Parts: sequence; C-alpha cells; structure tokens
Amino acid sequence: MVQRVTRKIGDNELILETGKIGKQANGCVYAQYGGTAVIATVCASSDVTEGMDFVPVTVDYNEKFYAAGKIPGGFVKREGRPKDKEILVSRLIDRPMRPLFETTFGREIQIVPTCVSVDGVNPPDILAVIAASAAVTISDIPFHGPVAGVRVGYINGEYVLNPTYEQQAKAQLEIVVAGTKDGFTMVEGGAKEASEEVMLGALAKAESFIKDMCVLQEELQKLAGKEKLPLAPLDVSLLNADKIEAEAMPLMQTACFQKGKTARYDAVKDVKAKVAANYAEQLSDPVQMNLYNKLFDDIQYRLLRSSILEKGLRIDGRGTEDIRPITCEINVLPRPHGSALFTRGETQSLAVTTLGTAMDEQVYDDIEGDRSENFILHYNFPPYSVGEVGKLSTGRREIGHGNLARRSLAPMIPSREEFPYTIRVVSEIMESNGSSSQASTCGGCLSLLAAGVPMKKMVAGIAMGLITDGPQYKKYAILSDILGEEDHLGDMDFKVAGTRDGITGFQMDIKIAGVSMDIMRKALEQAKRGRNHILDIMEKCISKPQPLNASAPKIDSLKIPVDKIGALIGPGGKNIKALCAQFSVKIDTGEDGTVTIYGQNGKNTDAAKAAVKAICEDPEPGTVYNGTVKRIMDFGAFIEILPGKEGLCHISKLSRQRVEKVSDVLKEGQVIPVKLLEVDKMGRLNLSYIDALEEQEKRR
Repeated sequence: MVQRVTRKIGDNELILETGKIGKQANGCVYAQYGGTAVIATVCASSDVTEGMDFVPVTVDYNEKFYAAGKIPGGFVKREGRPKDKEILVSRLIDRPMRPLFETTFGREIQIVPTCVSVDGVNPPDILAVIAASAAVTISDIPFHGPVAGVRVGYINGEYVLNPTYEQQAKAQLEIVVAGTKDGFTMVEGGAKEASEEVMLGALAKAESFIKDMCVLQEELQKLAGKEKLPLAPLDVSLLNADKIEAEAMPLMQTACFQKGKTARYDAVKDVKAKVAANYAEQLSDPVQMNLYNKLFDDIQYRLLRSSILEKGLRIDGRGTEDIRPITCEINVLPRPHGSALFTRGETQSLAVTTLGTAMDEQVYDDIEGDRSENFILHYNFPPYSVGEVGKLSTGRREIGHGNLARRSLAPMIPSREEFPYTIRVVSEIMESNGSSSQASTCGGCLSLLAAGVPMKKMVAGIAMGLITDGPQYKKYAILSDILGEEDHLGDMDFKVAGTRDGITGFQMDIKIAGVSMDIMRKALEQAKRGRNHILDIMEKCISKPQPLNASAPKIDSLKIPVDKIGALIGPGGKNIKALCAQFSVKIDTGEDGTVTIYGQNGKNTDAAKAAVKAICEDPEPGTVYNGTVKRIMDFGAFIEILPGKEGLCHISKLSRQRVEKVSDVLKEGQVIPVKLLEVDKMGRLNLSYIDALEEQEKRR
C-alpha cells in the first residue's frame, strides 16, 4: 500500500512516499522537492554476529546522469566508480546517522540513496539526507532517529534555508546542518570570512527546520513503519571484572599520562599484557579476551574525561586551551614550485604547491552541468603516518579531509583574472595525532605563499573538542588542538579554519545530543584565539608571496585591438600556430582582444609576447626587425619581418658594394637584421639589409 506525507516548504512541496518502489528492501522512500527526486533504500544482512562492538554501516549515494537528461561524457557511457561529489554526499549522510544505530544489532547495513531526477535549481544532497533517514526510520532496523538535514545560506544579511544553486553562489556563508529533534549531530560548510555570530545565527535558523523534518518522518513511520528487529547483545560478562579493574586502574593512571603518543600506546599495551598474564586461562577464550579489551577502553575513557573535568589536565599534560608546539618551514624541497613543512605536536603535513596553465584545470562532468576548477587540493594519509603497514589508497576519508582543507583555503585564492594559473596543492601527512586536515590547511597556506600565489589573506585551522559529564552538562570542558585519543573518546570534533577576520571553513561531528548554543559560542571564541595564535607563528615563517619559482610556468596577457585578432590568428590559424611552435607556448585569444600566453618558462613567454605585440602593431619606418628570408628573386629578396608581413629588400640594398647575385649574400631561411625604410602608397614594405657589408667582410 502506498503511503505519502507532504510538507509545504517555500514554493514547493516536499514529498516522502513509500510502498510503490523498492518493496523488497528493509525500507525504501521516494523523496521529491520541485523537480529533484531521490530514492533511498536500506537493507540489513540476514546474518547476525553477537557481541559486535561497532556498526558495519555503508552509505553509497549515487547520481544517475539520466536524472538531468544527460549521457555520461567520455568513451564509457555507463556510470562507473563514485565521483568525489558522490563520496562527499555519502559522508554527509553517514556521519549524522552512524552514531544512532545500535552496535548490538549485529548485522551489516547498507543505505543507498540514488538521485533519479534533478531540476538544476534544488540540490539533491539535502533531500538525500532526509530520504535516507526516512527509509531507515520506517524499516525494521533499530534506529535512534530520525535525522534531518538543512542547508543554510547567509545572503545579503539574511538567512536562507535550502538555497538554490544560484543563491549558493552569492552566499557569504553556506553550511549544512544535520541533527535529531534533540540537537545537532553534524555541521559542515564554508564561508567568506563570516563572523562567529553569523555562524551561530545560521545554526539557530536550522534548528526548527530539522525538528519539522523529523516530525514529518515520524508521521510516515506511523503510516508505514515496520516492527523493529531484535538486537543481538552478547549475553556474557567479563569474569573477575572488578578484580581486573582494581589491578589495572593504578597502572593505567600512570600509563595513560605518558608524554608522547607512542609512549602512551606502549605503556597501555604493557599494562594490558601484565594484567592479562594473571588471568591467562580465562582470557584464552576469545569472547573473554574481547570483553577484557573493552574494559581497558572503558578505563581509558573514564581516566581521560575525569582528569580533564576535575583537574583541567589532559593526557599529554596540557591545559584545556593549550596548543602543542608548532614549527613551520618553507622551500623544503628543491624542485617543486612551492613547498612547506607544518608540524604541530605529533601531526605533520608536507604541503606542495604546483602551478599550471589553464589546460591543467580540473574538469567535472556532473549532473548539474560541466564545470572546471583552477584550485585543486589533494590530501594523502599513508599508513606510515601512524606507524602502521597498509595499502596506499585514496579512500573516503582522504577525499573528505582534502575537501575540508580546500574549502578553507579557496576564499583566499586570487581569481583567474588576478592570477591566471591552475593551482594544485598536495598535502602528504607524514605523521598524525590529531587533526591532519587542519595541518593541511596551515601547510597548504604556507606552500601557496612559497610558490608565489598572491593569497588575499593567510588561513589557519584548528580542531576543537568537548568533554562533558553527562546529559545535564553540569560540567564540561572545551579543548583546543585535540589529540587523536581526545577525538576518539570525546563528545565533539569541531574543526574551524579562517583568517584573522573570519571563518572560511568548518566541520563538526557531535557524538551527544543537544549541545547548547552557549557551548557552541564558547567553542567558536576559543577556536578564534587558537587560530590567531597559529597565524602568529605562520607569519614569522612567511607573510607574503615569494617571487615565482624559476621553474614555474610563466603566464602573461595583453590587450590587442579587436580588429587585429584576425591578423594574429592568420588564415586557418597559420600565424598563431607558427608563434606557438616557434616559442613553445600556448596562445589563447578572447573576443574582447585579450591575448593570454602560457609558457613553460619566462623567457619563452616574454619572447612570444613581444612577437604578438609586433604582429598587432603597424610596421614603423626606421625600425630594425629580425627578418626571415622567404624567397630569393633576381632583383632582391622577400623577407618576413613579422608573421604574415613581408617586405622587399632590393638587390641594391643588400650591400654598399655591387652585388651580382642575391644568392651570393642571402640564403632562404636565413634570419637577418633589416631596417624598414618606408611603407609606400600601395602598402608595400621596402627594406634594407643593414649588416650586409659586415657579412661580406666576414665571408672574405
């Protein structure tokens, strides 16, 4: 039976429908807003694993080109591996939903939202968040939802919910907020130096919409919801748990507060091994060993949180607002156009900037339409950065972290008109213990300046954490520059990047419900202080762009009269092709007369620019040109002084002495200095070989 709920939002109705499509899935919802539609399904495996301590959930958002009436570009006409955008939307759905599944459900879960229609006005990603949550909510899979999402834009001093593509382009701030009826669970977005107050206002604006969308999903659940499947908790407890904890606790109090990530890891490992030796027979059972490891995780969790809340002391000895030591270096690599090494505590980014031409831009073939980007940032997280062995690959984490760093730096990148280069930054994470994405932002900024990119302002980023004492939040602590352990065991991971004047990028994942606006305000204020501290250190290393590296390509432009464009191009492109070949450059001409020259070095670019100027200028009598002998006649030689412009050097002008044959002095293809004597009434160019006598004397 088909069931449907609707809600009027702006000029269109949001439709959630189930019972017509995908009926063999555990849950399926068709969602539509305007001309944009998403089908979201969720399935759970039939195999149950008791005692599972994590949620094996996968989100695979995908977009079909037919949704926009397009056929995929390129040789292969079938949609292939997920594009970066699809992976980013998958993460957008996954992050707010994952904490709301029961770990004891014990089954693999797969959520597949598919964009099947797009109108080019309303983005499908927010619709996919709502549809995915609705599919799980009405299914038989236990879920502490529903979840809803909303995009908030700040445009001309006003907040706009779910702005269109056109509105997004004009927004000073654009964030995506997701959450339950009880509070936010995720925030991410970018801004053009928005203030902390503007961001807080956007969060407040999102709150009521999220609650309304959660209510709408609950209405659909009442009409079509299935009875939830049972959980599969492990009906076994750790034997001698109190005794083991009593032995372990004093040892763990020392081990957990060792200085250095590796030292702490080794110390905890030694404690676990020492205590385990006393219970070897019991722990030979894999189930008991699993419960033993969980107990130690719980001990670490309690020790970390109690130390911070009761003593204001973190596991590495810092206070709540202290930032680890930072060092910055630039030009650490000899050949790349720009490089920097940013180290903060045990997190290190080697950032490298490469400058290219317009031909190097990243081209995207999306359902919204083809587009290109001249600023690219790639993030790599190799296994050696955490002292492990593994495959070198680009996963969802790498794409997500790279997108956050790119979004943070992009507002400060000069426009194509100001700096007509394609810019690629690669952040290689050499070491990691807390917020390598923000290290990439800082290192990326340093490497861009080292490469000579005239950034509008410097950008730095910091990761904030939160520790609370429970749902009432009688005690809480906001942490600056969190460690990996504090991220794993804490209640919030809030990354904020920006300049001294405002926020440019942010991402927040909250593991608890109902974080208050007061906590958010204090976190943003503390983040700003931390950001300025990091900028102080970065500015001591480099504060303005360096000159372009000699190995960087040289891009230059000039304006020529519109009526000279034809002369520059020549018949069938003859002239411009000849210039490109001669100087090893690429030349683009605009309809307004703008000529852009791309060369692999400054020498070639400058020479090509001079040649373009010469072609587009009228030949001036008295000017000396380096001409190429094109044809030798009995009465003289025709010499090309500019592409497409030839003049006659009469035999009498070849030397001060009598010349019997022109071929005695010149050869075809020879380049010689000639002086333009005159342009006659018929526009013909008369030339003189100014070095003829010297050349004859050399031959003698």
